[in-house]
Amino acid sequence: MTPISQVSGKAYPFGRKNVDTDVIIPAHWLKTVTRDGLGKGCLESVKKEPGNVFTDPAFAGAPILIAGDNFGCGSSREHAAWALLDMGVTCVIAPSFSDIFSGNAFKNGILTVALPQDAIDRLLEVAKTDPISIDLEHQTVTTPFQDRFLFEIDPFRKHCLLNGLDEVGLTLAQDATISAYEARTGETMPFLAHPTRHTA
Repeated sequence: MTPISQVSGKAYPFGRKNVDTDVIIPAHWLKTVTRDGLGKGCLESVKKEPGNVFTDPAFAGAPILIAGDNFGCGSSREHAAWALLDMGVTCVIAPSFSDIFSGNAFKNGILTVALPQDAIDRLLEVAKTDPISIDLEHQTVTTPFQDRFLFEIDPFRKHCLLNGLDEVGLTLAQDATISAYEARTGETMPFLAHPTRHTA
């Protein structure tokens, strides 16, 4: 997982409320056996709307998405996080998120930032013309106009995102402890390494 310390750049000023995972990545895209290419299907129905920000060249490749309340509600499909990542989004800012989506986003290296609606409204306005910066270490969202919004994040999630640690990475970080345990059990319980074979 790629570490996240700061995310800066253009932001999609989306702002729509109650965007569910079927909107983020429609069901017919779930037949794939790889994560690659899901960005094409990300927010597919929204991209068909006239004047949408996702097909506007001014926002192409934006790493930040500013959404409305209850983003990621609906089914638990992890493909929603995969699709956003494949589209280039590494941070989503909204007033609130579905718990399952937030968990899936975290496990895949997407930072979710919850801010009050008035802060979201301000960021939506700024994002139309100017970049936005997120500093995970200091837990701030800032703009070129001296706006500064603080956000909360679970300390464990912050640690993992800053260090690029997914579940495999967390396990590997305990390699010395695991090896020491295996060495001890090999000496005190050798039968675990060489189980007795039973014959009928």
